Amino acid sequence: MDDLIAFARLLDALRPWLDALVIVGGWAHRLYRFDPLVRHPVYRPVITKDADLAFASNASLTGNIAAALAAAGFSQHFSGDDIPPITEYRLGADQHGFFAEFLTPLLGGSLRRDGSVNATVRIAGIIAQKLRYLDLLLISPWSVHLSPDAGVPVQRAIVVTIPNPVSFIAQRILIHGRRKPDKRAQDALYIHDTLDLFGAQLPVLRAIWQENLQPTLVAKTLRAVQRLRREQFAVVTDVHRSAARIPQDRSLAPDRLRAACAYGLDAIFG
Repeated sequence: MDDLIAFARLLDALRPWLDALVIVGGWAHRLYRFDPLVRHPVYRPVITKDADLAFASNASLTGNIAAALAAAGFSQHFSGDDIPPITEYRLGADQHGFFAEFLTPLLGGSLRRDGSVNATVRIAGIIAQKLRYLDLLLISPWSVHLSPDAGVPVQRAIVVTIPNPVSFIAQRILIHGRRKPDKRAQDALYIHDTLDLFGAQLPVLRAIWQENLQPTLVAKTLRAVQRLRREQFAVVTDVHRSAARIPQDRSLAPDRLRAACAYGLDAIFG
């Protein structure tokens, strides 16, 4: 199934709850192309089969989201030993096909009072995974308009919420050390391509950092963003070499990828 068809089916199923959900991860990056500030690139977006949907820890989610997904052809698949278990909502029978996951911020410690791992939560019929630094993606989010005329085959025009690009970049920087090697390379490419998409808007992104994000973050997180963004793009590493090999329709040199990221990050966060 075409990934945009699958994504549109997910959005149509989730219409009653989209006001409380933020599309994060790779699909958020892809949806930046629908923002009017973006210069339209000639290269294709990075394709991902999983759609991540985040919600605030105090979000008011009611009804039965799982039932709505089931009616749209999504089935639950569990993994891990957490209670409740980590859950993927897969479309169709292909175990390697399109699926959705729900995420919410991990606030406080990683253990509950009873000593169990504080990794997941059940709400409105679905199970969401708790992740550190996810709250950053919920600060000052943006909206984009999607419709069949724009190339997204939803039943009718829809407005969805995505992280602002500065939050997206900062969160990728902060979670770098928690990621698997292949995901680190993918994240480096996401950072590079986000900076490229908004290359003519770096002053706008810097204002978002200074006015919307800095005042809300604790000092420890602010220091971590500054330290890690320098460390991760100071010299060419295997992460950058792997990132440069991901695109199939363009040629990226690892040193140019690193340099472009270092320049753009300094313009926003410096």
